[in-house]
Amino acid sequence: MSRKTSTIVRLNDVVLGSFALMPSSDTLNHLIRYLSTWSGSDKFFTLIQYTLKLIVPFLHLRARLQHRAGLKKDATSSTAASFSSFASIIGDSKMLGRMWGLLPIVQWLSSIERNPPPTRALLTIERLQGWSMLAYYPLEHLYYLRAHDLIPATIPTLSTLFGRSTKRISLNAGTLVMWSCRFWALYVILQFAHLKEDRKLLIMREKNLKKGKGPTEADSEDLSNRWDAYWNELVANASNLPLAIHWSLERGLYSSEILTTVLSLVNGIASFRSGWRATALSSPKTPSQAATQSATAPEMAIEMAEISAHH
Repeated sequence: MSRKTSTIVRLNDVVLGSFALMPSSDTLNHLIRYLSTWSGSDKFFTLIQYTLKLIVPFLHLRARLQHRAGLKKDATSSTAASFSSFASIIGDSKMLGRMWGLLPIVQWLSSIERNPPPTRALLTIERLQGWSMLAYYPLEHLYYLRAHDLIPATIPTLSTLFGRSTKRISLNAGTLVMWSCRFWALYVILQFAHLKEDRKLLIMREKNLKKGKGPTEADSEDLSNRWDAYWNELVANASNLPLAIHWSLERGLYSSEILTTVLSLVNGIASFRSGWRATALSSPKTPSQAATQSATAPEMAIEMAEISAHH
């Protein structure tokens, strides 16, 4: 090999092959595995969306202070406007991505009939949650299409189509989104009942382990993971409750947009953490974690804060 060829090979290895210096990363593999799922990417963009929304008011405040101090010509922030616009784009794309949201609901309702939860109470709760989502998603889809003027403001009834009547059904975007949120609120309230039953089962399992020869290391880890999943879901659901009630009311529950952003961000962090732990290869899901994920799967796809601007 000539000196010139050898130099080219070395440059090739140093420049084009520079990624050989990058060590293998389990965290990167985990992140790619998680973000390649619909739920994972939705949660990731949720974190970005509400982090941006939380930063925007502080950017506006900084711009006003700089203007008063004579450091800025105007009291507006172009960065804040860009962040706000990007957050809105993320919210819109997430809602568009939920257009097939009914499919996992149907799959979920079918799976709990074939593999029912451990108690009759949990079965009833999950059935009701599933049916609430069957009502929620079509209303959200209609809202999205109407808000973007993709469907007319009124649609004909069957009687109108056959010439027996002239009545038409009005599709008001505000009404559609309010009723969709009411069914979501029903889901959230039912989830507290679900968590109450989960807690009973966890306490019973804890007592049974203590009555035996004593929990093994595997039992202790399993129980710890179950309690962790329980508390994480409690935080996520508690942050969702005021949001669900707020958007279910015509005049809302409160007037602070920052409170909406903070609650949505808390929920996003808790939901992302739950999904992250569930997709960790080094920590397989326990039966209770799988049940928790199944019970909350529809709710994972519901981050409705982006619609508050339309109220």
